[in-house]
Amino acid sequence: MLKSDRNHNCVAMKEDGDESLKSSSKEEENVVGYHSTNVKKVRLNSTLTALLDDPILADVPKKPTLLDVDTLISLELGSAMRISVLKLDGTIIDVAIMNSASLKDLKLAIKKKVNEMEQSKMGHRHISWKHVWANFCLAHHNEKILDDSSALQDFGIRNNSQVHFVPYVMSKNSRRHSRRRKHRFFHGLNKCT
Repeated sequence: MLKSDRNHNCVAMKEDGDESLKSSSKEEENVVGYHSTNVKKVRLNSTLTALLDDPILADVPKKPTLLDVDTLISLELGSAMRISVLKLDGTIIDVAIMNSASLKDLKLAIKKKVNEMEQSKMGHRHISWKHVWANFCLAHHNEKILDDSSALQDFGIRNNSQVHFVPYVMSKNSRRHSRRRKHRFFHGLNKCT
């Protein structure tokens, strides 16, 4: 009986040793896996930072989206165009958009580019684009582009064209107020009488 108890204890100790070896090897694999994943991320980030600092890739945004990269690739392949936008302060920004883009697409690209520039220079700064588009419009060769759904190519805008901001005030006939604003206005008149 003593011999069988000893054998049983030896088997139990061996199993416990195997279990502890298995668990320690799993822990080592997890630690190595964790470190290798972090190392890969750090290497990838440092490689991306080095690539984005390269002067050849100066037109790539600092935090590019897949759409940004796709547009830049299309620009290189000739299916997109680069447009210079002359701002009212005399500065020029370049935006890349697809050849089939509409005025709305150009406005979105301008908004994104200006917001990125303002963010990098001054931190968080809010620009009221609703106010901008209500008071200014884009023009190409002194022809105002007003319809958001119109294709830019219809106005002769091609690769390396330049558009500029011009003051634009809507006529009183086309200007509309929201229902709430009309209600406040007329409600105020009723109180005066």
